[in-house]
Amino acid sequence: MAQGGQETRPRGRRWRLIAATLLFGAGYAIANRFQLTQSVAYRLAAGDPQSALTAFLFLAFQAAILMAALFLFPRRWAAALLTLAGGSILINLGYSQIVGALLDAGSLAWLLAETAQAGNAAGEFGAELLWVAAQVAAALALFVAARRLARGAATMPWGRAITAMLPILLVVPGALYRHAAVWPEAAERNLYGLGWDLATAPPPPARAPVTLKPAARADTPRHIVWVIDESVAEAPFRRLIAPTIAHVPHSDFGIAAAMGHCSAPAQVALRSGVDVRRVSAATDLRATPSIWAYAQAAGYRTLLIDGQTSGAPQNLMLPPERALIDDYRPMPGGIDTDLKIADALNAAMKGGGRSFTFAVLRGVHFQYRDHYPEGAIAADSPVRRQYDAALSWSKRRFFARLLAGVDRETVAIVYTSDHGQNLTPGALPHCSREAVADEFRVPLLAFLPAGEAARHAGAPRRGHSTSQIFPATLAWMGYDPAAVAARYDRDLTQPTARYVWFGRTVIPTGGDTAIDVTAGPRFPGG
Repeated sequence: MAQGGQETRPRGRRWRLIAATLLFGAGYAIANRFQLTQSVAYRLAAGDPQSALTAFLFLAFQAAILMAALFLFPRRWAAALLTLAGGSILINLGYSQIVGALLDAGSLAWLLAETAQAGNAAGEFGAELLWVAAQVAAALALFVAARRLARGAATMPWGRAITAMLPILLVVPGALYRHAAVWPEAAERNLYGLGWDLATAPPPPARAPVTLKPAARADTPRHIVWVIDESVAEAPFRRLIAPTIAHVPHSDFGIAAAMGHCSAPAQVALRSGVDVRRVSAATDLRATPSIWAYAQAAGYRTLLIDGQTSGAPQNLMLPPERALIDDYRPMPGGIDTDLKIADALNAAMKGGGRSFTFAVLRGVHFQYRDHYPEGAIAADSPVRRQYDAALSWSKRRFFARLLAGVDRETVAIVYTSDHGQNLTPGALPHCSREAVADEFRVPLLAFLPAGEAARHAGAPRRGHSTSQIFPATLAWMGYDPAAVAARYDRDLTQPTARYVWFGRTVIPTGGDTAIDVTAGPRFPGG
């Protein structure tokens, strides 16, 4: 009997170790469910078993290393490991749950650039984020249970060799991912690998100098203003806001295409200027002269007003570009931010000197109920009703306050939005994985001196892109219109030469020098 009991003990330990491995595997599958789905299952479904096998084996390799470290590490080391892994898993699952894509360096850079919208995102996607938190908690609970079961089944070895070897093994997958043809980097580690990529990326290149020479013309506007709204879709703007300014002389270019369906890429492209005929994945918008340099070369003082942040400039503004801005004014002010900005712009346009101002409005970023007074509409109103209320409140009296008492012969103002909005119930409003046309449809208006307004009177009401704002503005500053059009795009009197839009990787990120850009004759998202 004693001998039989001794025989069952090793067998019981083996079963407990097997159970511990299965528990760990279940937790790992939860943590990496998007990696397994997109890198393994989708590749199998696409008839690419070799790539699917490569992805599965690399994930299994990473899992084995994590499991070994989790089982062998002493308690404090294991707790630190789980904390780090949990943080990375949380970001990965959160991003993939909402966007439907795997986190990469460009996406992480975009997330960092959009931190000012974190509160809005948390409110808009509260249910999804709770589900993410539950998945992370389940994965970590399974990891803890697996560790306890494994350490209860056997005495784990520990010594100097293991102490030295395991930390090295933990970083090996990251090195392999970056230097060998293996993928994907697992959810428990890629946040730190991608963060390393961003931190060690080469510094941004110097901005190219302005080589065009502006003409000294008396008829150039003294003040030029770009008003860039947030998440304003063309159709609701046309229905709700356009009638309120119908009596105000202005040029309306109809539905225009934004250069991105996310804020940061769209604004980088606006500020940098895009050669729409020759743009490619090798384009580096960090190296263009930028609107600031052109403005300074033409004798304009440069001003950036941002109604979305109280800190440093956002939307991927890097130091070489920031150095070209003479005056930066963060101007958040709650639901009345845009009226506050309208007053500031109005005062600037009545001032002396010459100025170029880039104004980022608060606009109507989701969640929409944050942009109108509580109780203005029923709390359970549908999304479209919330959006209408937000837009109506945001732009009420905005244009009246902007233009009050301004000498229209001395100013040129462009109004547009960074991107549009998909108001389909249940859809991601913008920045979706498979962008739809509504995410790009934005209003495009200009308030111009009489001579310029007459020149634009025959402009078509379709076929425009926000890429045309840059060359149009340079012409207003005194640069040769033909040279500008050849270098960037047609001005606003004609349709765009080619639609261009950028994904999240709008600038080279980490070790990846290719950017995410699409160009062609068709409206984006169609």
